Amino acid sequence: MGKLQRILALTVLAISPMLQSAYAETPQEKGRAIAEETDRRDLGWGDSDVVMSMILRNAEGESSVRELRLRSLEVPEQGVGDKSITVFDKPRDIEGTAFLSHTKILDPDDQWLFLPALKRVKRISSKNKSGPFVGSEFAYEDLVSQEVARYDYTWLRDENCGEAAPSRECFVVERTPLYEHSGYTKQISWVDKQDYQPRKIEFYDRKDALLKTLLMLDYKQYQARYWRTHRMDMTNHQTGKSTTLSFEEYSFKVGLSEGDFEKNRLKRVR
Repeated sequence: MGKLQRILALTVLAISPMLQSAYAETPQEKGRAIAEETDRRDLGWGDSDVVMSMILRNAEGESSVRELRLRSLEVPEQGVGDKSITVFDKPRDIEGTAFLSHTKILDPDDQWLFLPALKRVKRISSKNKSGPFVGSEFAYEDLVSQEVARYDYTWLRDENCGEAAPSRECFVVERTPLYEHSGYTKQISWVDKQDYQPRKIEFYDRKDALLKTLLMLDYKQYQARYWRTHRMDMTNHQTGKSTTLSFEEYSFKVGLSEGDFEKNRLKRVR
């Protein structure tokens, strides 16, 4: 190797770390890439229907059970979120109560609650999305589709997924809500490196204090592609209360359409 070639080779070796640093993925870019990959893997499911139970526990451990159904419609249009409707079947005092949600991105979600005792449909205020959903530890904003563009993201670290999946490794990603009326300053999510599914989420209140932790358990795969959790445990650390959602088998491509998710259908939903 001639003198000139040696100088060039040494120069390349010297600047390579700087070039790698200049083009390295930032924590923000990595966090968003993880969210986008999670979203990409769940595209194309169309519509679904599932029967659920909701167990509410107070700080003393006393519990009550509700039975309900969840219907969902994927909206493939860019910049628009998915739609869902939740119908309560038991106990008798809330039978027929129905909750309809049209997810937006940065605009307030359109959400309505049908109360059969009053025979009227109540619109949920955009400023009330952080309130508890029918007495549970889930807020209204927890129950909408988690569209990527609703948050800013920062990858924090990689670590074991913990109690939700102790045999798995997770990305730990902080996401900051961009929509104005969120009840949270941030959420920290543990995302499974293998399946890109969230295993655990910590929710921080407007004072930046830990408010709730959600564990997502018992995942099953449908159609060799779509993963769904079959148990969600939400614990409120500030009140000592908790709520568990348990899901039966999902049904996909059941023939739901936009017309099934209109506000005027709430009073007639079965």
